[in-house]
Amino acid sequence: MLLDIVLIIFGIALVLKGADLLTEGASALARRMNVSEIIIGLTIVAAGTSAPELFVSLVSALNDTPDLAVGNVVGSNTMNAMLIVGTAAIVAPMTISRSTVKKDIPFAVGASLLLILIAIDSHLGTADGLILLLGFAAFMSYTLMQAKQGNAATAGATDSQLDEKLPTTASSKRQSPWLSTVLMLGGLAMLIVGSNLFVTSATNVALALDISEGIIGLTIVAGGTSLPELATSVVAARKGQSAIAIGNVIGSNVFNILLILGATAVISPLQIEGITTIDMAVMLASVAAVWLFSFTKFTVERWEGALLVGGYMAYLGWLISNL
Repeated sequence: MLLDIVLIIFGIALVLKGADLLTEGASALARRMNVSEIIIGLTIVAAGTSAPELFVSLVSALNDTPDLAVGNVVGSNTMNAMLIVGTAAIVAPMTISRSTVKKDIPFAVGASLLLILIAIDSHLGTADGLILLLGFAAFMSYTLMQAKQGNAATAGATDSQLDEKLPTTASSKRQSPWLSTVLMLGGLAMLIVGSNLFVTSATNVALALDISEGIIGLTIVAGGTSLPELATSVVAARKGQSAIAIGNVIGSNVFNILLILGATAVISPLQIEGITTIDMAVMLASVAAVWLFSFTKFTVERWEGALLVGGYMAYLGWLISNL
């Protein structure tokens, strides 16, 4: 158990450093490509930070531990919306664009609703997986269309005009596209390796303490696979890049449900037993709360972030009390 604790600490250190490199590279690449940071957050960064969830869910399904696979996604999404957005907002109030509030966040709410509806029979089969994957295709088509419209709008912009649209920290670092890509890939590799170390070691400790598979998925594994989102969003918020921070969370939630559970259900149908209706409802309520707070001056204030973190702690307390 001592070795597992050391690996947990080392995994966290890797995740924190990886998040810093990924954020720096993604922000610089966004400027070079004239693509808005929210698009980078919704796609490249979200896909990268969702890699641990994909790995864990697929392996869990193939190892015949479906509660771990579903609990990982449900727990991660709840943590993303409540703990991660809340913590990032406490670090620095998050400015949310009108487009994100009216178009992007509703996708995450819709994905959560869709999962609840198709999992009402406690089963995710091949057909359910295909429905989720179709939803993911629609999300990506919409996001890429947004990117094309953004590129068209900035096609004639000068460097000084682009500098005004991006945070100083991003604009001042005129990295080459290759360097930005290397930073992103290096950061992503550190995130995946660090998260894997954390999840494996933390799960070993939990099993040694005789904690159930469903609870492990909702808490320890979800927490481990959400470390990249937490580190990336907090670092981005601290650097004044709230678009990457919120885009990372919203994009990751959509990726987790539509792509990861969709692909997992197609490869290996899932029979859900340890994840309750309450867990699903909390997941939906968490992203709905972020949506509600975003409408207030299109900003998630520090006190709203504190409410989100408090709500997550209350949910975590409920889970622990039901061990």
